[in-house]
Amino acid sequence: MAKEKIYSADQLVKVIEELKADGKVVVFTNGCFDILHVGHVRYLAVAKGEGDILVVGLNSDKSVRGLKGKNRPVQDEESRAEIIASLQSVDFVVIFDEADPLSLIVKFRPDILVKGEDWGEGEIVGGAEVLSWGGKVVRARLSPGSSTTSIIDKIKSI
Repeated sequence: MAKEKIYSADQLVKVIEELKADGKVVVFTNGCFDILHVGHVRYLAVAKGEGDILVVGLNSDKSVRGLKGKNRPVQDEESRAEIIASLQSVDFVVIFDEADPLSLIVKFRPDILVKGEDWGEGEIVGGAEVLSWGGKVVRARLSPGSSTTSIIDKIKSI
């Protein structure tokens, strides 16, 4: 069932157009989601609460390596996509190769863009674009002490 939520960008753009035509509010967020933790689960639940449909852009393995270094990701993109898609709060997952999701945001034209509060208002990729078509940008609170890096560091110290 989770794999049925994983789409290519071209497939998903058509689905999003239909959902928006039906009056659904589409929310977009993105991330690496390398090792799923409670902070991710809470963040995605908050994002889902902003609208009707939550689309998660997932950085590909290539993209994660470029952002996080040669030893990442810990889990491959197919596994990460299936894990994220299995969450009740997530409606669709799309994997992207770029360093940031700007091309997806422009293609999907979400009503709401959600990023973590660690991003400044002017730093959120795609924020200006979403605002330009009348959408909203939300900075979600993060769960202190929850990070993939801290989990990896803890495992290394065992």
